[in-house]
Amino acid sequence: MQGISLTPLKRIATPGGDVLHGMKATDHGFSGFGEAYFSMVNKGAVKGWKLHRAMTLNFVVPCGEIQVRVYDETTDTSRDFRLSPSTAETYARLTIPPKLWVAFGGLGEGVNLLLNLASIPHDPMESERRDTEAFTWSWLETR
Repeated sequence: MQGISLTPLKRIATPGGDVLHGMKATDHGFSGFGEAYFSMVNKGAVKGWKLHRAMTLNFVVPCGEIQVRVYDETTDTSRDFRLSPSTAETYARLTIPPKLWVAFGGLGEGVNLLLNLASIPHDPMESERRDTEAFTWSWLETR
């Protein structure tokens, strides 16, 4: 799918607790700042589907583990991503351009926390929603 990028993020170990990078204005994928919000996702719960007409999403998971599915209705293709601070491969920022459907679900025990660094402020008229059953969802294998 065109425009999606997965950018590895730095995790810096410090004696008092790690520092987890999120995004800088100079990073690939940065297309302006509108708002930042956190979404808590219970294990086994799925939130979605949502399509933004203008907003670029930048998802970072600083706590827990979350599966993100991106669906392109024009090509009938989907991609799954696992985001988590637990490994270098999964601690990354997922950038999703407008006009793609997005859903995400909780994989981890305890708190699963998703941060969205959105390119524009939330506007309910800018997005479209569908029920979780609207498109196929299948869970990634858990470790």
